[in-house]
Amino acid sequence: MNLFDDVWGMFMFRWVHVLSSIMWIGLLWYFNFVQMPSMPKIPDDQKPAISKVIAPKALFWFRWAALATVITGIILAGWNGYIGNALALGIADGVAKHTAIGIGMWLALIMAFNVWFIIWPNQKKALGIVEVTPDVKKRAARTAMLVSRFNTMLSIPMLYAMVSAQNVY
Repeated sequence: MNLFDDVWGMFMFRWVHVLSSIMWIGLLWYFNFVQMPSMPKIPDDQKPAISKVIAPKALFWFRWAALATVITGIILAGWNGYIGNALALGIADGVAKHTAIGIGMWLALIMAFNVWFIIWPNQKKALGIVEVTPDVKKRAARTAMLVSRFNTMLSIPMLYAMVSAQNVY
């Protein structure tokens, strides 16, 4: 590839990375700061609009935005030549930028794992997408909520690490 292709390609991957991360974290914060606190205030006859229409669609975009963010981030780290040093948290080369971006990468990987392997399987039960007993449904809803809140807390240092990495050397 020539320089123009590398620069343009890297720009496009970074742009998709930023857009998908905005969608991912935006939906995470929507669930935790808007939807969950509002559910008790919604009349029972209106709750199916959330659980049968809005939540499944939002969860679709939520989990795919998480995956797109991680994949484009890994591609960018590889393309820029720092993936190994970042995943090793800058220990091997002592570069502060690699430590910062590495912390952000590890937090994002943990969060994406939680989305795909804990939150989504439990949300399918909680929303009735998968048939389960009422007791299992209740436990699944609680598990999904707690892990989602955990991800919300991780999102703050993750965003800080990702942004600060651009400002350290």
